[in-house]
Amino acid sequence: MKRQPGLKKATALFRVAQQSVGTELALDAHRFHLQQLLEEYDLTTSQLERVEETVRVVLDLVPYIDNLRSINGLNTISIAGILGEAGDLSQFSHGNALLRHAGLHLVEASSGKWRGQTVISKRGRSRLRRFLYMATMNLINNNQEFKARHSYNVQEKGMRRMKSLMKLIGKFARIIVGMTKNQETYNPEKIQLLKAA
Repeated sequence: MKRQPGLKKATALFRVAQQSVGTELALDAHRFHLQQLLEEYDLTTSQLERVEETVRVVLDLVPYIDNLRSINGLNTISIAGILGEAGDLSQFSHGNALLRHAGLHLVEASSGKWRGQTVISKRGRSRLRRFLYMATMNLINNNQEFKARHSYNVQEKGMRRMKSLMKLIGKFARIIVGMTKNQETYNPEKIQLLKAA
């Protein structure tokens, strides 16, 4: 989700660093340390690529993986995380069952003498909650239908951004469970029809 620094920013940083005040002692030691850091970065990057490749190979064994990959803006790591935490999505009766499994269903926070607000229960798999949250954030940023739905919720309906996001997590859960149960690919028109309703 973080934006990678570009060439323009690196050039500006280099220009500022040339004029900054710094020590000129032990330049060889600093250069050596920087070289070590760059080697560690390269090693970590290559390890991450190997892990991602292994995840892709394992995901190819899942029968409905192509259906999930048809969702624009949903990356391989998000799919793997959701499947790893939730298991077989086609075994859930409804998307709400997946939300309940993640602890994202709504409950009333109350005591014996008082009634409180409706809150998320958080009684479920915290990692699944995180993967559903991150996947939905990716969809809001990279999927036209989810982006339009989020914008509609915030601007037209006057929802807070977090409330809209939680609603979209629920919609996303219902979509992926429905797609796996019915062996369907992603159909953006269904999202647009829901928006009009």
